[in-house]
Amino acid sequence: MSRESQQYMVVTGTYWVFTITDGALRMLVLLFFYEQGFSPMEIASLFLLYEFFGVITNLIGGWIGARIGLNFTTRIGIILQIMALGMLAADAGWLTVPYVMIAQAISGIAKDLNKMSAKSAIKLLMPEQHQQEKLYKWVAALTGSKNALKGGGFFLGAALLSGIGFYYALVSMMIALAVALVINIVCLNQQEEKSKNRPKFSQLFSKSRSVNILSAARLCLFGARDVWFVVAIPVYFQAVFHWSHTQVGTFMAAWIIGYGCIQSVVPSITGNKHSKVPDGRIALIWTIPLTFVPFGIAMFLPYEISFLSREWLLIIGLSVFGVLFAINSSVHSFLILAYSKSEGVSLDVGFYYMANALGRLIGTILSGALYQYYALEGCLFMSSVFLLLTVIISIYLPKSSNQINLAKQQMQ
Repeated sequence: MSRESQQYMVVTGTYWVFTITDGALRMLVLLFFYEQGFSPMEIASLFLLYEFFGVITNLIGGWIGARIGLNFTTRIGIILQIMALGMLAADAGWLTVPYVMIAQAISGIAKDLNKMSAKSAIKLLMPEQHQQEKLYKWVAALTGSKNALKGGGFFLGAALLSGIGFYYALVSMMIALAVALVINIVCLNQQEEKSKNRPKFSQLFSKSRSVNILSAARLCLFGARDVWFVVAIPVYFQAVFHWSHTQVGTFMAAWIIGYGCIQSVVPSITGNKHSKVPDGRIALIWTIPLTFVPFGIAMFLPYEISFLSREWLLIIGLSVFGVLFAINSSVHSFLILAYSKSEGVSLDVGFYYMANALGRLIGTILSGALYQYYALEGCLFMSSVFLLLTVIISIYLPKSSNQINLAKQQMQ
């Protein structure tokens, strides 16, 4: 096994452990505080700072990583997650809404530090232009496995809560993260991947036109998902179809796991006889059919179809959305690394995932507001609006490797 492959396994393994605990923590917080009598609005507020600080962390996290090294930002993220879990393991009298929001904010910072660090590190482990195909496969494997494991974390969180309780579930996850931290320190190459020329704080915002365009497309893409995924669908399934919490949780976890599995095999889907790595043209092509999926579901949802119940219309329709969304997301995750220079890659990746987090935050806020006033159909129509914007923005992405190389030269 090559040194690069060994280092990739360490980076990926650390990210896997963190991702499982992140998914488990989300389910633990949701179920435990629901049992404690928190209102749905209070529970939603517990995740507000988690998402908000994701935006902030991605913006400045890339700058920090470029200055002190990605190994350090990974470890800082793990330590912060252990701190957040420790805060939640406090006496029940401490667990008020503001206190838990602060713990969730720390967890949100930790999550995005780890995500930015892991994806930037892959670019540095595979920097050569002639290895773009391998880079694409590595990115797809990391991104896909992350989402599949996060869905598994939903199951794990519920199982731990039922089996050993809230406190011991948190302690067990703290131990797992501590072990991952030690392995990361011992096994990861200590040659720091930081910029030779330390970037100034004013360089937080990308100067690359292609990165800015891709970031705008990413914002709209994830707004299109979370505008129905976060609040509208779980509430609709319970209110209209009278699903239990277990049924809703199972669907959400299965959707995330399936989404992750599709991401892992995207290179074999998007490859062609001319090139096995995608460009802006591929990103545009796969966004177009996705735009029609939520629009179609919203159009047919109010009507009774003899051969297809509304329940199955949603399950099938949202599964199709998941497949197409996974392809788009995986292509974007490769393109941000293709557009970035190895020198200071974390700045571009951080800016890109800041846009990703901002799209999720906007989608989350709109999901509750639109569902309250315009029901699920309003959320789905807004999803198509976001995707139409993604299509329009994607038209301006570089369409070939020559255009990508030219864009990089203009950044220098």
